This record gives sequence, C-alpha cells and structure tokens, in this order.
Amino acid sequence: MLSNLFHRSLARPRRRWRQAALLITLAVLANPVLAKDWLVAPDGSGDFTTLQQALDAVPDGNRTRQVIRLRAGFYPGVVTVGKAKSMVSIVGAGAGATVLSWNNYADRIDPKTGKAMRTSGSSTMYVYGDHFIAEDLTIENTAGNVGQALALSVQAPHAAFRNVRLLGNQDTLYTHVGSVIHFKDCYIEGTIDFIFGGATALFDDCTIVAKGRISYITAASTPEGQRFGYVFRRAIVRGEGVGTTYLGRPWRPYARTVFIDSDLGANIVVPGWHNWDKPDAEATSYYGEFGSRGPGAAPEERVTWSHHLSGEEALAYTEQAILGDWQPFAGP
Repeated sequence: MLSNLFHRSLARPRRRWRQAALLITLAVLANPVLAKDWLVAPDGSGDFTTLQQALDAVPDGNRTRQVIRLRAGFYPGVVTVGKAKSMVSIVGAGAGATVLSWNNYADRIDPKTGKAMRTSGSSTMYVYGDHFIAEDLTIENTAGNVGQALALSVQAPHAAFRNVRLLGNQDTLYTHVGSVIHFKDCYIEGTIDFIFGGATALFDDCTIVAKGRISYITAASTPEGQRFGYVFRRAIVRGEGVGTTYLGRPWRPYARTVFIDSDLGANIVVPGWHNWDKPDAEATSYYGEFGSRGPGAAPEERVTWSHHLSGEEALAYTEQAILGDWQPFAGP
C-alpha cells in the first residue's frame, strides 16, 4: 500500500507538469513570435498585397509585437485594426512614400445600409487594437471639402504615431474618450475642428497646418475630471492668411487643450480661442499656453478665460504624467 501511495504521489507532479506543458504550447501557438517582419507589397512581392490582409492574419488576442512593413506605394481602401488585434506595428517606407487613402465622408450613402455614413463611419483608417504603433506613412481622406471626412479614428486604449502624415479637411483626426495616444514628429492638416475628441493625446514636435478661410485646429471633448486632453509640445503651427485660425474651441464643456513652447504662425487669431458660442464653457473648459513664439503669439491679448501657464505649471506636462506607462518612443 505504501508503495502504491508513493508511485501515485510521483505521478501527480508528472501529470501537472504535462498539463502545464500543454498550456504553454497552446499559448505559444495562439501567440506566435514571428521570425521575421511581415511584408505588404501591392505588386505581390511580399507576404500580402493589402494591409488589411496582413492585419487579418494577426492572431486574435495576440500578445507579442507583430510588425507589418509596407513597401512604398498607394494603398486604397478602408483599413481596420480590430479590437482583438493588439500589439501591432505598421511601418511604411516613408511618410511621403507609403500612402493609405480613401474618400468616404459623413453624408455619403453607405451601400450596405442605405443610410448616410455619418462622421464616425467616414474614416480611412480605424484603430481599435491596443498598443498600436504606426510609423513612416501617410493616412489621407481625399473626399475634399464635403463636410466631415475622417482620415484616422483612434479608439485603442493605447496608440502611437511617429512620422505620420494625416491629410484631410474637416475632422481629419478623431481621438476617442478612453484612448491614450502619442503623436511624435507628425504632420496634421485640416480645416474645421480637424483634431477632435476626448482622448488624452500628446503631440510632440508636430507640424499643424490649418487650411481654409476660417479654421479651428482642435475641438476637444475631454470628459469632466480627466487631467489631460490635448497637449502640444514644440509644435509648429502654420496656415493660410493672417488671423484666420483659432487654436481650439470646446466641443464639450470640459475641453482641455494646451500649447507649450510652440511656434505659432501669423494665421493664429489674436484672441487665440473660441467659446463655440457657449458662454458657460468659458468657466469649465481649460485652454492654456506657455512659451508661445512667432507672429501668432499674443499672450497678453488672448481671451480672458484662457490660461497663461507659469514655468512650474508647464513642467507638469511631462511624457510620464500624460502617457503613464505607455512610453512607445522612449529611449534615444
């Protein structure tokens, strides 16, 4: 009897070890570590001919960084990074060489539903998957001046973009509540409210270009109690004409937008900010500047309800404070 008990006691650890080994094997199969980057080339010389094919091939629930490289070329069509497609990096051949492009707009009738696409349905690219990174490419909406027409819609919990051009007109970039996003060395253009939404978003060293007779760069909808909305550090802001562009206006009452150490062109209006004909929003929104320079800098002539940050207040707008543990471009 003692012998049987001894052998059974030895068998249990072996069974547990086999079960653990099986679980590890299943996890590896579900989340493969790729030996090489995936290559997308329209001419068929890569692993896929479209970006969407490569994204669809990423395992659902993925937990290892999947790098999809795009050769230079024109990539027409709507692209969606699904919610289950996490830890994806898309790397183009250069901001001017790899172009994702489509032309939907809010009033366009969707043939699938027979109804207007509306603003949220008009984007060229949708990002839902967590810990997404895009680099060295262009995302554009070529619909023209036809109302709302998104180039990029971001709903991922964490996302980052470096050396990415976002081209459009009204509502070029939609950043949703709940997202934490880092834009680095990007170019963003548009006409009306072309950077809008409720995300926490840090824009570092970006070029912002306002087009049209009258433009509004930002339309934040920051939720009440959220510490940061849009933060622009070392931005270069340019546009058409003199005194044609507002830095922002509140889409929702607790909008938060700050420009720090930025170079503002002559297109920036002297008042700087607009209340969107919502006087009550003047008391609840937060618009501020620190270290603005250039012909559009007029700190003493801004609307009275905007804020002139002190040096100490400006120092609080660090990458760590804004982005938390999401540091996609950390390091040299």
